[in-house]
Amino acid sequence: MADSHDEDGSDGHDHHDHHDHGDEAVHAHEHEFGPVGIAVVTISTSRTLDDDPAGDTLAAAVEEDDKVPTRELVPDEYDTVQGTVDALAGREDVDCIVTTGGTGVTPDDVTIEAVQPLFSKELPGFGELFRARSRDEIGTRVVATRATGGVVDGVPVFCLPGSENAARLGAGIITEEAAHLAGLAGRTTNDEADGDADAANETDEDDADE
Repeated sequence: MADSHDEDGSDGHDHHDHHDHGDEAVHAHEHEFGPVGIAVVTISTSRTLDDDPAGDTLAAAVEEDDKVPTRELVPDEYDTVQGTVDALAGREDVDCIVTTGGTGVTPDDVTIEAVQPLFSKELPGFGELFRARSRDEIGTRVVATRATGGVVDGVPVFCLPGSENAARLGAGIITEEAAHLAGLAGRTTNDEADGDADAANETDEDDADE
């Protein structure tokens, strides 16, 4: 399948180039306060890791403050894209996932269709902010931009267009919020673990009183 959107940003992207949730933040995952592992996935049938400007841009931006535990390149195939994101979300060293490519409107652009079914929660604000920052540069072509975000198995996932400039713009948003969102997204699991520990402690105390 042709992957023209990775070559010229056919979805209209040619870009030049923390907030506080109050009491929620107190319970957030420890990664909110330290470096996070951000997996970078390029989706293309025409690129290689040696010729991947968008992936290079994302990796460079992430590594300024965080780390890239893995960087992968997979073809524009529904099952492959979905399986890759699902597997990465289950890795202990991955706290956030960013994909680049496959978000346009051509028949082979399947990233959004493959990833969205995995979302337990959507992050509509990411796509809204991305498009708002894009509008001044690409005008009405922003309607073809399907950048989106969501949470998969407690891991924030962001899907970006395949151009280098779109990757740069998206990285500016993601690197600011990745640690905070990773902390919040993983909070339920941690709270459940804390609850189990509290229940166990109460049981031990009851046994000691008998």
